[in-house]
Amino acid sequence: MRKLSVGIFNDSFPPIIDGVANTAVNYAKSIHKLYGRSVVATPWYPKVKDQYPFRVIRYSSANVSKRIGYRMGNPFSPLLIRRLQREKLDIIHIHSPFTSALLARVLRRYTGSPIVFTYHTKFDVDIEKRIALNPLRTVSIRFLMNNINACDEVWVVSEGAGENLRHLGYKGEYITMENGTDFVKGRASEDAIASLNAELKIEKDEMVFLFVGRMMWYKNIKFIIDGLYEAKQKGASFKMLFVGEGVDRPEIMAYVDRLGLKDTCVFTGAIHDRELLRSYFSRANLFLFPSTYDTNGIVVREAAACSCPALLINGSCASEGIVDDDTGILIPHEESALAREVIKSLEDPTRLVRIGQNASDKIYLSWDDAVGKAVSRYQEILDEQAFRKKNA
Repeated sequence: MRKLSVGIFNDSFPPIIDGVANTAVNYAKSIHKLYGRSVVATPWYPKVKDQYPFRVIRYSSANVSKRIGYRMGNPFSPLLIRRLQREKLDIIHIHSPFTSALLARVLRRYTGSPIVFTYHTKFDVDIEKRIALNPLRTVSIRFLMNNINACDEVWVVSEGAGENLRHLGYKGEYITMENGTDFVKGRASEDAIASLNAELKIEKDEMVFLFVGRMMWYKNIKFIIDGLYEAKQKGASFKMLFVGEGVDRPEIMAYVDRLGLKDTCVFTGAIHDRELLRSYFSRANLFLFPSTYDTNGIVVREAAACSCPALLINGSCASEGIVDDDTGILIPHEESALAREVIKSLEDPTRLVRIGQNASDKIYLSWDDAVGKAVSRYQEILDEQAFRKKNA
């Protein structure tokens, strides 16, 4: 396999923490380590120090985070384009169909480098939540689809993501390319878990549930809280850990307080330390991820790496490839179903251990393996492009 120079373009990147930023980081890391060289292009953030083994090129951006949660980059800088031209990228892999896509399209005019786009997010949901007027929503979706259709190849992270892309109006072909996890397989050390217990005032044998993700209502966090409330009303005793940050966090915490669950729930904020986060997954008895928004859910594989089983909504994208009572727990979209599983977990914790071990054995996928499949496809795209040019 020949070495490649790959551009990883995305609108979110640390200090932003989300699944797509995580993907961009790990694609760049794995490519740099094993498959060639990677160059990340992403909007500038104040006070950011990019200390990575690969090159990160930041470009000018505007602060629109109060509305959309991110900074918006300016992809039309001639200086930026010249700088990226000098990188001599063989292929450009974009993970956002907005400013990153515009930047890739401009650069392709000068370099001819093919563009691969991965569809990670249900953008129709995002647009509906962030844009109030229907005419503006229509324009936004048309803009998004123009960018997607302009790509040389489209990937999706799950079949559900592909169905959502079709719902937006996409009629072309796509390939399913799964995401991985940067966690090594195996639980955190007992010392790390004991330290976490002490810090959070959790008893060694106490039942612990966990959510990791952005603190946004659309992540179905109210569903978690209402299900836990119902279980609590029936006498269940447990600790719930919410790891993450987001604009809805104050409202979420207020709702927890209003239901009388304040002493049961712990809100940690965002955790940037990956080893510390691994300790949270390793301490948890069950990972609660009832999101119907996420198209893949890298966090489900992160939990599996630590032998922590996940509870998911049956039929959700995150539940793809999960077998109920074997590699995870699948429930209908009903709060009472979550409450029943909470109570069942308290009555039979060994069941969770069994499911967690099966998840580790059967659904774990490292980023190096996931990116290896992607790089193989990069090679095929470039070979196909070379063949077309030769026979043009």
